[in-house]
Amino acid sequence: MLESALERLQSGEPVQYVLGKAEFAGRTFKVGAGVLIPRPETEYMAIEALRLVESRKSVRVLDLYTGSGCLAWTLALGHPGAEVIGVDISEKALEIARGQDFGTEMEASGAVAPTFVRSDLLDLDSSFADGQFDLILSNPPYIMEQEKPQMRINVLGFEPHEALFVPDGDPLLHYRAVAAWSRRLLAPQGAGLSEINDRLGKETLAVFRSAGFKNAEFLLDSEYQFRHILY
Repeated sequence: MLESALERLQSGEPVQYVLGKAEFAGRTFKVGAGVLIPRPETEYMAIEALRLVESRKSVRVLDLYTGSGCLAWTLALGHPGAEVIGVDISEKALEIARGQDFGTEMEASGAVAPTFVRSDLLDLDSSFADGQFDLILSNPPYIMEQEKPQMRINVLGFEPHEALFVPDGDPLLHYRAVAAWSRRLLAPQGAGLSEINDRLGKETLAVFRSAGFKNAEFLLDSEYQFRHILY
């Protein structure tokens, strides 16, 4: 077994896949070849998301492009009683998201497990949730095909390309979908938070503002500047 693990590591496979787990926001999440490995910039978004809802007694959260469910679970566990729905097109990702095991923590805190739903978010005629949400999170595919040569083999060779890459000719297609769903599902006093490609920061910001979120702005911090938009 150790020999097999070493061979996988030598091939460039991420250590998180070999171990089947990754650390995120102080918890250990299951990961596998069907989902992205949680990144520090996404962890930063989780922390900011919890800050946005910390004063609310009850909250509805929608996590678009949920992947492993790391954001959805972090919000559900960090704000016990929150109703959280995670959406993804990948059945493999949803299987992993549903399979996260935080039963002991949920029992102790009274947290409610997220609901995970399959939907193609580019299909704006689909239906996956009723009512409005206080917080909408999204971490959609945003890396342009032309950026592939700059990426490491442990990403290119193993992580799911459909969760990473967008066509060079239309790199903002998923953000237009996020903006459209947010227009439809975000409560009047709600907030949205999205991770972005910093190479396309101004263009992505324009997508949200043109969709009606006139106060959309970059959420800056000392390390991940221009990697998130708050709207």
